[in-house]
Amino acid sequence: MAFTIRAPQRATALLLGPAFVAAIAYVDPGNVAANVSAGAQFGFLLVWVIIVANVMAGLVQYLSAKLGLVTGRTLPEAVAQGTGTRTRVAYWLQAELVAMATDLAEVVGGAIALYLLFGLPLLIGGVITGVVSLLLLAIQNRRGQQVFERVVTGLLLVIAIGFLASVVVEPPAAGDVLGGVVPRFDGPESVLLATAMLGATVMPHAVYLHSALARDRHGHAEAGAPRQRLLRATRWDVGLAMLVAGAVNLAMLLVAATNLQGMGGTDSIEGAYSAVQGTLGHVVALFFAIGLLASGLASTSVGAYAGAMIMQGLLHRSYPLLLRRLVTLVPALVVLALGVDASRVLVLSQVVLSFGIPFALVPLIRLTSNRTLMGADVNGRITTGLGWIVAAIISVLNVVLIYLTVTG
Repeated sequence: MAFTIRAPQRATALLLGPAFVAAIAYVDPGNVAANVSAGAQFGFLLVWVIIVANVMAGLVQYLSAKLGLVTGRTLPEAVAQGTGTRTRVAYWLQAELVAMATDLAEVVGGAIALYLLFGLPLLIGGVITGVVSLLLLAIQNRRGQQVFERVVTGLLLVIAIGFLASVVVEPPAAGDVLGGVVPRFDGPESVLLATAMLGATVMPHAVYLHSALARDRHGHAEAGAPRQRLLRATRWDVGLAMLVAGAVNLAMLLVAATNLQGMGGTDSIEGAYSAVQGTLGHVVALFFAIGLLASGLASTSVGAYAGAMIMQGLLHRSYPLLLRRLVTLVPALVVLALGVDASRVLVLSQVVLSFGIPFALVPLIRLTSNRTLMGADVNGRITTGLGWIVAAIISVLNVVLIYLTVTG
């Protein structure tokens, strides 16, 4: 019997896309550094962090998309509504710092991938990554969002293949993976890495961006059946995108825990690549490097897109794309020029991102729980409660991290 797709299923499939663009932020080079470091140092200990972070991210991304669809505003625009200039500028400054940390991870990751593949110096690789991101953004500006979504989704597929290949070649023991599902830590460094993994998964700029992606793709839907159809499609969109991102993140940790644990020099991406090459062969290592390159190229373009949207929403000004790109690209290039340990910078950049998460989550939960703003599509009590729990967990982790950093 031939398999056919019913009209409602086809209609839902045509609405998918925005969440897959946002999902690129969840598989960027910062994730690679944090997950590989976690697996190489602590084995399967922090598997539970990836699972919890992915569930959190799914909830958060859906709320962001819902805000854009229901109100017709992006999250930065909604935050800016009714606030004074000083407050908006202060809020933008912290968002800009987060954007710099994001770009740092993405550009450095792309540079490392080009070094691994072609032997290019990191600084030149960083410049190439920045230029390619501009070209990808030009596609979005000239060809529209749907074409940009297809390109980015294609890169997401490359990333998934690149990192899942190693798990297929050398699968981990099921018992070891299940043992990592139990939440626990093993010293201050494991808390640091858990916070980095959380910051690399629940990404502030992706939270801001998804509201714009959903609004710009689908418009401001009228209340009633049309909006409910869009919200149902959005739940599928977010669920599928986060399933892919979660599988890729888990694969990164599992390959390190299975093949790299206890090996010297695997605390860097370059070291992990060499170890993968030595244990799994040149072909798998090549997939690893290609996945990293696709991750850097796609995520830096999505990050720059988010930065422009945040700036416009909070400052009510639109700046030239090249200028906006240079603001966050220059710090990354400076780091590469100084010769700082790139992989360690990647992990620490994710910690900075973690500190920026509450500034995105608290307004998002507050706004989507506002019945005056959201009408019949306001969050239910359970959703609101879960949202505040997510924000509280992240905030507590940050406080613990500060304490461990000061006392350690």
